[in-house]
Amino acid sequence: MKILLAKPGLDGHDVGVKVLAHALKEAGFAVVYTGLRKSIEDIVLRAKKENADAIGLSILSGTHEVLCQRMSDVMKENKLKTPWVVGGNIPAQDVNALEKIGARKAFATGTTIDTVVNYIKALEKVSVK
Repeated sequence: MKILLAKPGLDGHDVGVKVLAHALKEAGFAVVYTGLRKSIEDIVLRAKKENADAIGLSILSGTHEVLCQRMSDVMKENKLKTPWVVGGNIPAQDVNALEKIGARKAFATGTTIDTVVNYIKALEKVSVK
């Protein structure tokens, strides 16, 4: 299973997503990291190009609601049904809203790396690609 990890928006902190990428690789996943400051459009096009099985957004900037809404819109515009998740600096009270917007799963601040890896393992079993 190939996972595309991305840092949308202007957030310049990527240590956490790099730690997650390493953990996913150790768990046997192929991982592509887009790098910092990517637009949602760039992320969706890259996911199509890479034939990603899942997309993970890492957002620390506090713009998670706006970026997730844009992600949902651009995914629909591109008719891309790849499941996507979001994590980073996500207040627990925003999780349900992000999942209603379209994230398959939103991980609140403080979620462990193991929790995310285990979720992706479970997602692999039910991939809707």
